Amino acid sequence: MPKPTAFITGLPGFAGSYLAEELLNHGYNVVGSRYDREPLDNIAAIRKQVRLVSLDILKPERCRKLIEEIKPDYVFHLAAMASVGQSFSLERLTFRINVEGTLNMLEASAARKGLKRFLFISSSDCYGLFTPKTKTLTENQPLNPISPYGISKAAAERAVLYFHRQYGLPVGVARSFNHSGPRQIERFAIPAFARQVALIETGKQKPVLQVGDLSVRRDLSDVRDIVRGYRLIAEKGHDGGIYQLCSGKAVTIQSVLDTLVSLSSKRITVKTDKTRLRKADIPVLRGSHAKATRELGFKNEYTLKTTLIDTLTYWRNKVSGR
Repeated sequence: MPKPTAFITGLPGFAGSYLAEELLNHGYNVVGSRYDREPLDNIAAIRKQVRLVSLDILKPERCRKLIEEIKPDYVFHLAAMASVGQSFSLERLTFRINVEGTLNMLEASAARKGLKRFLFISSSDCYGLFTPKTKTLTENQPLNPISPYGISKAAAERAVLYFHRQYGLPVGVARSFNHSGPRQIERFAIPAFARQVALIETGKQKPVLQVGDLSVRRDLSDVRDIVRGYRLIAEKGHDGGIYQLCSGKAVTIQSVLDTLVSLSSKRITVKTDKTRLRKADIPVLRGSHAKATRELGFKNEYTLKTTLIDTLTYWRNKVSGR
C-alpha cells in the first residue's frame, strides 16, 4: 500500500517541524513549504527525509500549481502570522496572510480530486472575551475575538467551513490552545523566559528577568501533543468538524516563570517591562478536550514541567552555541 502524502504549509516553523516528525513517524511522505529564506534549523534532523518547496501563500497561482503537482492526500495549513502581540502592530499583514493566504490554499485544495482532508490550524484566541471569565470553553462557545490575530483566525475558520459547504472540500479545524516546547521563538512567553534564564546562567545577561503580565492564566500544552492532535483530526475527525486541542487546565504565567526560575541555580530578580504589556488581553483561557478525546482518542502525554525542562535545555544549548 503506497504511503499517503502530506503537504504542510510552514513546515520549517515551530509546530510545522514537529508535525513533519509526527507524520514521518506514522508512515507519511512529507512535502512542505518554506517562505523565502526561512531558516531550516528546526528541521536539521529530518531535512533529508522531507521535500521542501518555496511558497508565498499570498500568490494564488503558485498555491494552485504546487497542489496540482504534489497531489497531496492531506493538506495541513500552518503557515500564518502567529503572534498575537505582533498582530497589533502588523494588522494589515496579519489579515492578508491569515485570511487571504488561507483562501488561496482553500481554492488550490478544492481543485485537488481525492483530497482526504484540508486541516486548518486555528486558535483559542478566536474566543476573545466571554463571561464568566473563568469558564471552561467548548467548541460551541461563540467567537468574540479582540486581537487582529484572533479576528483573522476566526474569519479564516469561516472561510474553511464555507468551502466545505459550498464545494464539498473535506475539512477539519484544529482550534488549539497555547502550546510550547523547544524551538519556539522568543516572542512567546515560555521561550522568552527560558532564553533569559539561559543567558543569565552564562553571564550574558544581568540576573534580571524582564516579563509582561504574569497574572493571566493559560491552558498550556506541549507542541508534541498538539501536533499529534493535528494528525488525529486529519485521519479520524468528522468532516467539517472543529476540535479543541488543549490540556483542560489553566495555569498562571507566574507559576510557569516560578518553575523555570526554580530550575536554575542562579539568583534571579524579576522585573516588569511595560513594553511587554498588551492593551487587550484575555485574563483566563481554559478549554475542554472532551470532544477530541471521545472522537479521536486525543490526550496529553507531556507534563507542563517536562515541557519547561526541555525548553530550558534547548535554550541553554542554543545560547552556549551547542
